[in-house]
Amino acid sequence: MIKNFFERIAKIWSTDMAIDLGTANTLVVLKGQGVVLNEPSVVAILDDKGKKTVLAVGDEAKTMLGRTPGNITAVRPLKDGVIADFIVTEEMIKHFIKKVHNKRTFANPRILICVPTGSTPVERKAIQDSALAAGARKVQLIEEPIAAAIGANLPISEATGSMVVDIGGGTTEIAVLSLGGVVYSNSIRVAGDAMDQAIISYMRKKYNLLVGEASAEKIKKEIGTAFPTSNNSYLMKGRDIRSGTPKEISLREEDTSEALQPILGQILNAIKDALENTPPELSADLVDMGLTLTGGGSLLKNIDKLISKETGLPVAVADDPLACVAIGTGRALENQDLFSTMLSEY
Repeated sequence: MIKNFFERIAKIWSTDMAIDLGTANTLVVLKGQGVVLNEPSVVAILDDKGKKTVLAVGDEAKTMLGRTPGNITAVRPLKDGVIADFIVTEEMIKHFIKKVHNKRTFANPRILICVPTGSTPVERKAIQDSALAAGARKVQLIEEPIAAAIGANLPISEATGSMVVDIGGGTTEIAVLSLGGVVYSNSIRVAGDAMDQAIISYMRKKYNLLVGEASAEKIKKEIGTAFPTSNNSYLMKGRDIRSGTPKEISLREEDTSEALQPILGQILNAIKDALENTPPELSADLVDMGLTLTGGGSLLKNIDKLISKETGLPVAVADDPLACVAIGTGRALENQDLFSTMLSEY
């Protein structure tokens, strides 16, 4: 009886949540309220003589990446869109649940989480188990490209072809949808993080300069481009590999374009594979409809022009590419009757 009482209280005090559990960022949508949280998927762990405790989560933890003393570790518990550290992911989800529910002790929400198309049943169950262990009452899953398409207002329920390419932090999700279902989908573990690593590698090889992930991400945002169209430059500081001393160099758009070519080539090949595997009737629709880009990677300068040039299709970037998947997940949560066939449990 006492257990049932607390369950009823938790249900009253909890608001249903949709979570875009991303490799780089986690976004939370509360039913009827829209996006209420957008923080990095980073957790800082304090190791006090073998006893590990969570020191910080999200924005505060991200500032610690690469800057922590020996007893503090800042980690990203998700890798390539799936859980790499079960316990830390559980703590992160628990923190976000409490934060959006104003730290209520009895928060026990129903949660809808988006997952990569290419994730295995074991990986999906790990995500579900983490959310349940963090205090969720019920957990359902939706695939990222479906959520992205819903968030981008594509007519996926109609008898016409829609194509979405979601370039996130850990994965690039590609899908062709029609009549409320997925006709073709693919997930490659190459996206924003791989772009950062490509920049790090390029800086090391060409300039003998060692930079961290945060610096590489800043380079990508400031002058990163799919192909150069200006003479913009950016002063970058790092450590000279040969002398071991701090060094500053001037980077140009041509540098970032050259560094990112291998990553962009893999994304383009995956898009072309999707087009080759799309039924002819839907291919005809795509000539008019084109494809829609979502995710943080779609903000890379000229990436839409590059994809359009290589595929011959019109390419549009969603209105709010960073929050598109979260918004779509939230709409699926609020309209479960309409999108019930797209939701799953493990």
